[in-house]
Amino acid sequence: MSSYLSFLLYAGIVVFVGLAIIILHIIFNPGKRREIDLETYECGVPLLDTARHPFNIKFYLVALAFVLFDIEFVFIVPWAILYKELSLYGLITMGIFIGILTFGLVYIWKKGALEWK
Repeated sequence: MSSYLSFLLYAGIVVFVGLAIIILHIIFNPGKRREIDLETYECGVPLLDTARHPFNIKFYLVALAFVLFDIEFVFIVPWAILYKELSLYGLITMGIFIGILTFGLVYIWKKGALEWK
């Protein structure tokens, strides 16, 4: 019964905070928009080009490489901690995983994403 009570208390606090935020917005909202509020970039620097301008493919390849090697770290650290318990099966699966990552590194290397001119 105490778990239901704590859940109901939490739900009540969430609803109260949500309603309080909505009510405070209604009370303190100035009501009219200024033209500067409708601008897409408000820090004072004028826009150089439209948002439809295409980016160089190297930016996407660097982002892909970052995600690729970030995921590698997430999976290798737990494996390194438990490598003795995982035995040969763990070694083989991590070898396949490292092979896929090596293929990704070779791919971005061949595409020239690591060379900036």
